[in-house]
Amino acid sequence: MPNWRRAHVPGGTFFFTVVADQRRPIFSSETARTILGNVIRESQSTHPFKILAIVLLPDHLHAIWELPRGDTNYSARWQWIKTQFTQRWLANGGIETTITAGRKSEGRRGVWQPKFWEHTIEDDDEFDALFDYIHFNPVKHGWCDCPKDWAPSSFHRWVRAGVYPEDWACGSRPKPDFSQVLDSVGE
Repeated sequence: MPNWRRAHVPGGTFFFTVVADQRRPIFSSETARTILGNVIRESQSTHPFKILAIVLLPDHLHAIWELPRGDTNYSARWQWIKTQFTQRWLANGGIETTITAGRKSEGRRGVWQPKFWEHTIEDDDEFDALFDYIHFNPVKHGWCDCPKDWAPSSFHRWVRAGVYPEDWACGSRPKPDFSQVLDSVGE
């Protein structure tokens, strides 16, 4: 069994990938997206953190979080978010996948993949590349032609704030190159 080692950087900024079990497209459902949004906001109210970027695709999400000064416990937040989402999703008629006896004995339900992927962001260049990667991800996966066309994304907030032009990475505009950032985040 792998020995999972997490980076514990107090007040750090982290890139996350969290995936639905068997990569099922559960987030194609408006109900699932609403439940997840509510659960994340509830988590922020009890255990604060800032979401600097997020995109929700049908079968996974990417996010950048900043934890409060001195705080290292993003794992507890993700555990709470995944648990609460699972309970509410199943209560609303969502379906879980069949899981092994071993996963069942660990309390898993077949909604999320076990664990999640995390990467500590170490500098501004890495942050900028991962920030763009998150917002370009729906285009990368072929879900839309332009980031502006994908609703469940923080891209729209950053357009309103003047960080991106609305037509960023659209049409004949240059597409971002993520080859260096993909090496650092393991995708």
